Amino acid sequence: MCGRFALTLPHQSVADIFDVHPSEMLAKRGPRYNICPTQEIEAVFIEDGARRIGAMRWGFIPQWYKAVNGGPLLINARSETIATKPAFAKSARERRCLIPASGFYEWRKINEKTRQPFWVSPASGANLPLIAFAGVWRDWTGPDGPVRSCAIVTTAASKALSQLHHRAPLAIGSADWGLWLGEEGKGAARLMNPPAEDFWDFHEVDRKVGSNKADGPELMAPLGS
Repeated sequence: MCGRFALTLPHQSVADIFDVHPSEMLAKRGPRYNICPTQEIEAVFIEDGARRIGAMRWGFIPQWYKAVNGGPLLINARSETIATKPAFAKSARERRCLIPASGFYEWRKINEKTRQPFWVSPASGANLPLIAFAGVWRDWTGPDGPVRSCAIVTTAASKALSQLHHRAPLAIGSADWGLWLGEEGKGAARLMNPPAEDFWDFHEVDRKVGSNKADGPELMAPLGS
């Protein structure tokens, strides 16, 4: 699954990589080392026929929710069932997005009381400036006005990554961004497979990343460094 991630590149750099105009709302954003559910995150999406980048709430809000917190917090959507789950089916067909990230955190269960966090990012040989997580989004309107929300699509973890958890966010390679966003017609379903076995690298990090108030590059540093 994906419950915490980071995005350390400046917003202008992110916009340049995805070939979109930067968002004034996000222009002054600094590096984010511990992005948590319900926070606003950056997403690349198609609106009015054009590729755009903007802020979305991380926590998908289905149309039938009466309030933002009107049901379970949907931060992830399983690739195997996204096309049939009522909450996600329409968005899977019509409103897919890309969520920029530098990497994510995952926790390995040590025992019933202890879980050890790890920082997971592309292996050094991948030479990627960032990752693009697959996502789905929708607009929801409640008593306080409209909210644009999203969820990260997950898939089965690779054999190596399954040492930490059996699920992982679905990463979309740059050659397939247009297909996932819907710019290149249909066929996005074929992208919903785990990456190559050697795509991810990971190391243990300090448990303080578990606090939603923790931030800073030290959260990604190898434990004991």
